Amino acid sequence: MWPICKKEFQQFFSSLTGYIAIIVFLILTGLLLFVFPNGNILEDGYATLEKFFQTAPLILLFLVPAITMRSFADEFKQGTFEILQTKPLKLSQLVLGKYFGALLVVFIAILPTVLYVWAIQSLAETKGIDVGATIGSYIGLYLLAASFVAIGVFSSSITANAVVGFILAAFLSFIWYGAFSAIASIPVFEAGADYYIEMFGIDFHYRSISRGVVDTRDIVYFLTLIGAFALLTIRNLEKRTA
Repeated sequence: MWPICKKEFQQFFSSLTGYIAIIVFLILTGLLLFVFPNGNILEDGYATLEKFFQTAPLILLFLVPAITMRSFADEFKQGTFEILQTKPLKLSQLVLGKYFGALLVVFIAILPTVLYVWAIQSLAETKGIDVGATIGSYIGLYLLAASFVAIGVFSSSITANAVVGFILAAFLSFIWYGAFSAIASIPVFEAGADYYIEMFGIDFHYRSISRGVVDTRDIVYFLTLIGAFALLTIRNLEKRTA
């Protein structure tokens, strides 16, 4: 599994594409936080990264599919998937290797944003940033990104076209992130069903953890979602090897 993870990680940074994707993510979040109006935290007067944690998932909706779209699609297109089958690897190990390789890239993309915490803390004149809520928000953001990676690897296992894999991953990630909250807001569900419908969405659990309270139910939700898409990916690969 780990050789696959290492290969996936190195392959992503073997060209400028990997560096550009991460740089674009950091530039966009930086501009949204410190430059653009209606989101500039310097104008708000409060030591908070709330705007970052609101906008980061929307950027990750496109960044993560860009990272995962070639995971299996390129293997199918180039015919190297058949070579991988000759290796002493189980399909589950292959999927996990691809998954953790992409997840490591996403981790590296998000890690530099910790500097935002230092910047806000340094600029605060009185009360600093809420450390507990910030740590909870980062945990939630990493779990959200991990879910998007699982969806992206699954999408890449469906097609040999990387662009199709990107579009499908972005679509499915968007559905799981915000569609359930949108459906729950329909008046017909306001009698009580809205809460349970919203619980199916990533956004509900992401916002819950972002409050600074790490609930085991939210952790179980993310792990279940990741595991479900990993199993679906394995099933797709089993059909190709049958």
